[in-house]
Amino acid sequence: MLDKPSKVGLRGKLRLKGADIATETKELDQKQLQIYVDNPRIYSLVRADDRTPEQDEICKQLLELDHVKELIHDIAANGGLIDPLIVRAGDFVVLEGNSRLAAYRFLAKKDPVKWAKVRCTVLPSSIDEKLVFALLGQYHIKGKKDWAPYEKAGFLYRRHKSHGIELSVVAGELGIPISEAKHLTAVYKFMLEHNDSDREHWSYYDEYLKSGKVRKVREDIARFDNFIVSEIKTGHIPKAVELRDRLPVICTGPTKILKRYAEGKITFSDAYESAVDAGSDNYALKRLKRFREWVVLNETEDDLLDSNKTIRDKMIFELKEIDKRVRKLKELLEKKKTQIGE
Repeated sequence: MLDKPSKVGLRGKLRLKGADIATETKELDQKQLQIYVDNPRIYSLVRADDRTPEQDEICKQLLELDHVKELIHDIAANGGLIDPLIVRAGDFVVLEGNSRLAAYRFLAKKDPVKWAKVRCTVLPSSIDEKLVFALLGQYHIKGKKDWAPYEKAGFLYRRHKSHGIELSVVAGELGIPISEAKHLTAVYKFMLEHNDSDREHWSYYDEYLKSGKVRKVREDIARFDNFIVSEIKTGHIPKAVELRDRLPVICTGPTKILKRYAEGKITFSDAYESAVDAGSDNYALKRLKRFREWVVLNETEDDLLDSNKTIRDKMIFELKEIDKRVRKLKELLEKKKTQIGE
């Protein structure tokens, strides 16, 4: 709860990780404020190459984002901010609200007097960096949830790696399942390891690491990851949805087609079409294959033999019916093959 206003500003407290952080809310000159370069959105936007960007450069890139363009309109229509920026005393770094600061600065270029000052909640200069990240997590992942997956993953990864916090703890803090946290950080780590900092490629790698069918090929072909990264970077796989839908078909198709694709001898599109022609995407074939894979399992035999007499009798009936139908279907396929001269 905020105290009564004083000459220096409105005193208050911010509850964070079980501690009360003293705050002061007041108007500050927007020119003295600094964009927080380690904010996950800023980090993913302009710090991927490990250099510290200039403030004007950050602001320029923020102003190109659609949500910042909307903020400009909203702030102008409202005559100011609804929620104050959260600023660290001393260096006047905006820990939360960098997009709003960029929008404010855009407005200030048109009317420097009206938009000279901005309402801020000021935190102590000595606030621990871990508390800063906890604050950002509360605002963006557990609260507003307005970070893109790439930004969210970067936050989780750095909080886990840089601050040495167990991923299960971070996931619990943010109210997300540990499985989601593991996947997000795995995708982010994969992008780091393969030197791809393009936020627009997140969806590709997200789908790539999700697929069980692709995972087997990744284990079998040593350089497959590097090859797919190259395909994504060069635009040879046009859309993430195509990677999601088509790469598993290639990976489960004939080995020779997969090998030719992985060696760069045929294109992604040609590999997919060849795999489909070979039947790897055929619904009926996949159903038959799954049934065969189940039938040959040792566990299947054990399950059948361990059943009681009534169930075994029913199973015998079902198998006889299956056997008759299988013989008929085989005859039809052989007849079709003869008719078309295959």
